[in-house]
Amino acid sequence: MTQWLFPPRPIPSLPIVGDDRRLPVRRILCVGQNYAAHAREMGSDPDKQTPFFFSKPGDALVTDGANPAYPSATDNLHYEAELVAAIGEGGRIVGWAVGCDLTRRDLQAEAKKAGRPWDAAKGFDQSAPCGAVTLGALPDPAGRIELSVNGQVRQSSRLDDMILNPDRIVEEAGKLWALQAGDLIFTGTPSGVGPVVRGDTVVATIDGLETLKFEIV
Repeated sequence: MTQWLFPPRPIPSLPIVGDDRRLPVRRILCVGQNYAAHAREMGSDPDKQTPFFFSKPGDALVTDGANPAYPSATDNLHYEAELVAAIGEGGRIVGWAVGCDLTRRDLQAEAKKAGRPWDAAKGFDQSAPCGAVTLGALPDPAGRIELSVNGQVRQSSRLDDMILNPDRIVEEAGKLWALQAGDLIFTGTPSGVGPVVRGDTVVATIDGLETLKFEIV
């Protein structure tokens, strides 16, 4: 029997719509600038865009209606609504959820300018609020993706505005990692990203998926 120096942390997981089981989460991979309008608002040329990824730890998840805390070391926390693909056995997509990639935008800008990694800007504690997983095919591949802050719509687009569709994202990610059951892929955000502060209520929706709602505390 294995003896631990201290008790291991619980496995991160997501609830499943209409199912008493939970989806265990291994790690989170994220696609950068996968909507043309968002690439432009971030200063990139989508016509010259090549797929690139960054990551968050699995325990960055915020689930089951919990509220993320405003992180330390930033004065410019941004929301980014995203379609999340859940990977199952064989490296295939088994389900979908609504996620929000919280970003320390000021730290990201500093890292870009200095040519440094984005880890502190993207992979911090409680940086990945995520709703429940809907198993099976994506309900509407051309569905709307929207995010509102305090009732005001800030992001609104369609999933088919992605530069890379989910299947292509999985293909590209599979060239870099051996995708395994429990991996989540955040597939990119539309234009309209912006700041949130303590007390703001964020609601992110994608047609056919369970709504994600949280407050910054």
